[in-house]
Amino acid sequence: MTLENLLKIQSLVAFQTKRDDVQRLLAAAERNLNDAAITAISDENRFDAAYKCVMQCAMASLLAHGYRTSKSKPGHHQTAIQALPLTVGLAPKTMVVLDGLRKQRNIADYDGDPISPTAVAECITQAERLLSHVRAWLAEHHPAFC
Repeated sequence: MTLENLLKIQSLVAFQTKRDDVQRLLAAAERNLNDAAITAISDENRFDAAYKCVMQCAMASLLAHGYRTSKSKPGHHQTAIQALPLTVGLAPKTMVVLDGLRKQRNIADYDGDPISPTAVAECITQAERLLSHVRAWLAEHHPAFC
């Protein structure tokens, strides 16, 4: 799979990215990560905030390449996460973990299953690592977006 293949099958669309687009997503990711650390809110909301950080990092990574996920096709969260090895060189094993968190979020959102404190901690850890990774990758490969 390549980003160009995802464009051809319409999972991605071309996007004229501006620095502000990437910066807004990274700032939102940082806010969500901070919100995930607030222990006075429920585990579900903390998990959601950390997961939102992951998604915003994935979207910023796509924007850096001049793409965004297609809003007309289902599975845009899956596409964004699974593209991370292509966009920012994320290790495939880490992408699998993030995709597992995506699946857990879906189960919690659509079936009402509770989120465990362990899952919250894992999602926060992964979000912190991804945000750091994306910032470092952007600084090295696309400093104009930093």
